[in-house]
Amino acid sequence: MRRNAIQALRLLKSQQLQGQQVRALITYVPKPEDARPQTVTLLPGDGIGPELCNAAVDVVAAMHAPIQWERFDDLKGNLVDGRATPSIPNHILESIKRNKACLKGTLYTPLTKTTATESLNVQLRKQLDLYVHLVHGISFKDVPTRHKDIDIVVIRENTEGEYSGLEHEVVPDVVESLKVITELKSRRTAEYAFGFAMLNNRKKVTAVHKANIMKMSDGLFLKEFRAVAKRYPSIKAEEMIVDNTCMQLVGKPEQFDVMVTPNLYGNLVSNVVAGLCGGAGVVPGANVGENVAVFEQGARHVGKDIAGKGIANPISIFLSVAMMLRHLQLPDFSDRLENATMAVISSHDQSVFTPDIGGTGSTHKFTEAVIKQLETRFKGRYQ
Repeated sequence: MRRNAIQALRLLKSQQLQGQQVRALITYVPKPEDARPQTVTLLPGDGIGPELCNAAVDVVAAMHAPIQWERFDDLKGNLVDGRATPSIPNHILESIKRNKACLKGTLYTPLTKTTATESLNVQLRKQLDLYVHLVHGISFKDVPTRHKDIDIVVIRENTEGEYSGLEHEVVPDVVESLKVITELKSRRTAEYAFGFAMLNNRKKVTAVHKANIMKMSDGLFLKEFRAVAKRYPSIKAEEMIVDNTCMQLVGKPEQFDVMVTPNLYGNLVSNVVAGLCGGAGVVPGANVGENVAVFEQGARHVGKDIAGKGIANPISIFLSVAMMLRHLQLPDFSDRLENATMAVISSHDQSVFTPDIGGTGSTHKFTEAVIKQLETRFKGRYQ
């Protein structure tokens, strides 16, 4: 028996060295209900969202993953007459609450002088209390970028701060906007960041702030960060002012591991990270609450300028789906999709890559290449 175990370990190591997908030596033990079909709410949204979501549906179908979609194509940032959509319909919110998982494209927020409507994306986060936005930025060897060895996770508070939506005109031509920071929401964001770091074998968490100027609001965020950090002595806790953070990111991004931020800074930092890794098309993301998670592109770009041209990069949505499948306790399907996507990236086939990462391909060509990998190398049968 010992000889068989040693042979199995040697085979496992050999396959890993050859870059093959291999099953872990110890099997995954599912709960009795884990194999049941799961329903996920699908919100294609605006711009390139429908194209990317269609590609995601195709790769999930190619894997025969036990996922059913409850799809709502009619939710858009604009009404038919061009006015901003005022709110998210209750039946869509109820669908997400019931299914506990959602895949979405970005919903367009029109910018006009008369618009007083809160962004639908912000509404969704607040009404479902999706208090954490997680973005995972990775530099891929075969995607042209200035820096290599980037592996940064940005964890952003998602429901308060400058996004509280509390603005008013004090007197004509003088507008006041309130930034709200609370102990509860700062603490739970810090707790999620350190918990994520521990569960994912991360070594450092950096708090991004401007407490040197906003001493009470950002000071409260830092106070809660420091309190939580004490409970995780094995994880290094670091603090960095947001302007210095941006400079450090573009100069030495490899120094960062997990970053935790208040709302607005997280939006800025996650988009810088996306740019460093190759753009909005390559960075996955998720919005997480206590009982629900919404998965989407990490850098929420509508891409209206390329919508309908068939050239939107599906890497970000495929990796977001892989994150979602892992969240739904479907690890084998998650690994297969991640491995298939990475195999296509590693092929460095310019005829498949979309133009944003230097290729001449299309959304369809990249999707077909991933499906081919799923049907040949990564179909779930381990040799």
